Formats: sequence, structure tokens, C-alpha cells
Amino acid sequence: MTIAAAYRPSRALHEEDPLAAAAFAAKPGAASAATTSGTAAAPASGAPSAAPAGTPKVALSLQTRPAPAVHPGRLPDSLADRWLAARWSAWTAPVLVLLLWSAATALEWAPPQILVSPWQVALTAAELVQSGELTDHLSVSLYRLFAGFALGGAAGLAAGVLLGLSKPLRAFVEPTFNVLRQLPTVALIPLFILVLGIGESFKVFIVAKATFFIVALAAHDAIRNISARYFEVASVYRFSRWNVIRRVALPAIVPDVLAGVRIALSRSWMVLVGAELLAADSGLGQMMEMGRQMFRLDVVMVGVVLTGVIGFGLDRSFRLIEQRLTRWKKG
Repeated sequence: MTIAAAYRPSRALHEEDPLAAAAFAAKPGAASAATTSGTAAAPASGAPSAAPAGTPKVALSLQTRPAPAVHPGRLPDSLADRWLAARWSAWTAPVLVLLLWSAATALEWAPPQILVSPWQVALTAAELVQSGELTDHLSVSLYRLFAGFALGGAAGLAAGVLLGLSKPLRAFVEPTFNVLRQLPTVALIPLFILVLGIGESFKVFIVAKATFFIVALAAHDAIRNISARYFEVASVYRFSRWNVIRRVALPAIVPDVLAGVRIALSRSWMVLVGAELLAADSGLGQMMEMGRQMFRLDVVMVGVVLTGVIGFGLDRSFRLIEQRLTRWKKG
């Protein structure tokens, strides 16, 4: 090995990166360059290179720290991040909608007979509460909702479990089931009126129909997604069909069924209000329809706002119940 060959890599490293050059010189058997008096000496073959006398020893300490994750175009811990992290940030959108509504009525973007102010809606709601009209309509609507929801949910859960566990029954019923669940509930309202009339049975049945197919489909899919090993273990222990349902199927489908029930509750509330708009003599939807016929847009807006608030409250309440019943998933 010539002196020039030993000197060339060390010189290149010194010119490009001093730390890399020092690391290169510290390797056993690597060439070390002597820069004193312009001459260089090659070390003996197979022996580690030694630094010239008087050369200070350099201790390298390379510590790397992970760089903080920063989204492109956004500073960490920005004002937007702190705003979204606050609990009260969820009220931002409703407050903005209320301000826009107030500005639209103040600037008269639409005639006052069509676009009423939020203050007028609040006054009308207070009048309806004092007269008892609002509480009567609301109590009737909630009774229809919970009665139909309980009936449709229980029937849907039973049907979904049976369809999921019985392959022959599923092959026989599933085509008809899939066809019927595709039919919009609102489109069947005229048929239900002809068969059941416009009494309470019609509203309860329309809610039960809206609930039944959602819960049944959620239970059916949850049963189908259970691992076959659970049923194999149940057969080893000689479980009866009832024990398989009670101790294997039902506990395994709780999270999926609760999600389906929550969706069915919100859907049933919307269907009920729509049915009351078309054919009812009482209820929240009928109150809005009477307000429309009398050109009382403030009464209509009271019903619209109250429908949204009740729907949000139902969904939020059932979500809390769902989180409590499935808290074991967090572990």
C-alpha cells in the first residue's frame, strides 16, 4: 500500500466532514495521515494506526434527538390547535350559525314573514310551553318513538340472531329480507295509512319498521363475524342451542348491536317526524304542519330546532350508554 493511497481518503474526509474523518481514523487498520512537516508515514500491515505524538485526543459524542412532528404549513401548538383542544370548541359551529341567522334577519336578506329572527323563535317557544301545546305534542311524539323503537328493536334482534345462526333459514329468508330493507320507510306511509289508518298504531308501526331492519342487519352481521373457534369450543362443551345463544353469541355481538341500535334510534326519530307531517292529528310534526298552513313560520322553526335538539340528545345519551356497556374494550 503506497503512502499516497493511504493519504488520499483521509484528506478527502478532512475536507468534507471532520467528524467523519475522525471516525475513519479511529477504525483499526485504517490509514492515518500525518500532516506535520508535509510528510506521511504508513502504518505497519495489520497493526492499528497510532496518532502522532503530541496530537490531542478528541472524544466524539454524537447524540441524536427525535425532531418534533410538525404538520407542513402549520406551527406546533398553534392557536387553532389550542382552540380545537378546548372542550367548549364544539359550540363554535352552533354559535356561528346563530350569529349568521341573526345577521340575515337584521339585514333583511329575506322577508320577515319567511325568515324569522332567533329571538322571535325563542318567544314563540316560551308561549307554546306556557300554553301547554308544545309539551302535549312532544309527549305524544316521544311515546310513539319509544313504543315503536322497543317493538322493532326486540323483533330485529331476535330475527338477526336467528338468521345469523341458522344457515338454512338464512338461505330461505335472506333474499326477501334484503329486498324489503331497501324500501324507503317514507314511501310505505300511504300503504300503511290504507291498512292501519292514521291512528296511533300507524305511527308505532312505522317506527318499528324503521328500527327492525337496522337492528336485524347489525345483529346478523355481528353473528357472521364471530370466530368459528368460539362455536367449536361450545360444541366441545356440548352446549345446547340456547346456551350457545346466551353464552357465546349475545356477549360477542354487544358492541356491533349497540352501534346499530344507536343508528336505528336516530333514524326512527326522523321517520316519525316525517310521518307526523303527512298524517297525524297530534305530535311535533303535526304542530309544524299546522304552523305551515297558518303561515306561522316561527312555530315551524320551533319544531325544526326542537327536532334537531332532541335527535342530538337521543344520540348523545345512547352513545354514553354504549360507552359504559362496552368499557371492557378499553382494557
